[in-house]
Amino acid sequence: MRRAAEAEPLRLAVIGGGAAGLSLAHWLVRQDLAGRPDGPRFDVTVIEAPEGPLRPAPRTWCFWDDGPGEYDEAVLAQWSRLRITGPDGSTVEAAPAPLRYRMLRSTAFEELVHARLAAHPRARVLRATVHQVRARPDGRPGARVRAEDAAGRPLTLDAGYVFDSRPPARLPPARTTLLQHFRGWFVRTARPSFDPGTAHLMDFRVPQPAHGLGFGYVLPLAPDRALVEYTEFSRHPLTVPGYERALHGYARQVLGLDEFTVEEVEQGVIPMTDGRFPRRVGPAHVRIGTAGGATRPATGYAFAAVQRQSRAIAAALGRPAAPGRPAPAPAPHGRRALAMDAVLLRALDTGRVDGPRFFTDLFRRTPAEQVLRFLDGGSTPAEELRIGLRCPVGPMLRSAAELPLLPRRTPPGTRPETAPDPREDDR
Repeated sequence: MRRAAEAEPLRLAVIGGGAAGLSLAHWLVRQDLAGRPDGPRFDVTVIEAPEGPLRPAPRTWCFWDDGPGEYDEAVLAQWSRLRITGPDGSTVEAAPAPLRYRMLRSTAFEELVHARLAAHPRARVLRATVHQVRARPDGRPGARVRAEDAAGRPLTLDAGYVFDSRPPARLPPARTTLLQHFRGWFVRTARPSFDPGTAHLMDFRVPQPAHGLGFGYVLPLAPDRALVEYTEFSRHPLTVPGYERALHGYARQVLGLDEFTVEEVEQGVIPMTDGRFPRRVGPAHVRIGTAGGATRPATGYAFAAVQRQSRAIAAALGRPAAPGRPAPAPAPHGRRALAMDAVLLRALDTGRVDGPRFFTDLFRRTPAEQVLRFLDGGSTPAEELRIGLRCPVGPMLRSAAELPLLPRRTPPGTRPETAPDPREDDR
């Protein structure tokens, strides 16, 4: 059967050029090039913020996978060994084969996806600030995007579907809301100080905050280069001086770094909440990425969920369908995973579970490959049961029992940053 070559391409607008927006654009182009003979063609426009305050600074995204991936050319580093260090200095080291922990820098990722879009005959990147997405005034299916370019000139774009990765103005009402907030240094040391083969995911040898938990995070890039971060799971971010004091203490007193240069700095805030992020704004307007609930509530990782969500949207759009069907809005996480995360968040927020001990024991008692798949939402019910039985059962059951009785409240003054790290996810 011939592909619908005579039909007009399906016009798609993707708002935002971060991990979620560019990932969706990548999968749409990939679907268009390898789509079904009877499926629609795509016309893809990515609308990125112009240079200025709305454009995020370079940032780091981390994830794990088990083989060649879609963005291998942009991967800065990867590790086959992981380390978790408890508050007492006890260490858990693991090789989660076949999985590897991988790091992307946003600049390399953007360059890679931009090049792929430029090679497609019906894909483009538009620099503009979006002000409004509404139904088309002529009553036709789709949505109208109103924006202005870098020079302040108004722009109007009509599309069959709009996928919007802009952060929400506020976090949704929730029973528990924590923030994963951090500041990191890319450091270069005067002498070899790091093991390039091992990622230090959590190092709890730092003073713990009165509420929540704190840890160091080290991703070595070479024997004398690494990303060194201080991270907290708590209700409120620190000031820049507060992060700097914590980083100085961690780098010098815990890691023993004496002579080093800070070459680059990154900072971010990632929501950790059991609030429900509404994905569908209208029949043709869908939120994606963090705005669409892609951030895993209990860990802050989002990059892998963004890929799942993007693949599902591209595949759904690639199937023949009647005009005017609602835009696909797949859930990035399953209900079971979100329910487990809600229990853990409540247990951490109330202090019933000791965070440093919980995460250290999780890796100590469970094969690392199973833990990573659990954190990524890819574990089986049997694996989740085994992990659950190795957790503090009493505090978890108490937290689970009280959740249905708790009201959902809007967190005061909380807004996701425009450039979360995704360990958004990233992470």
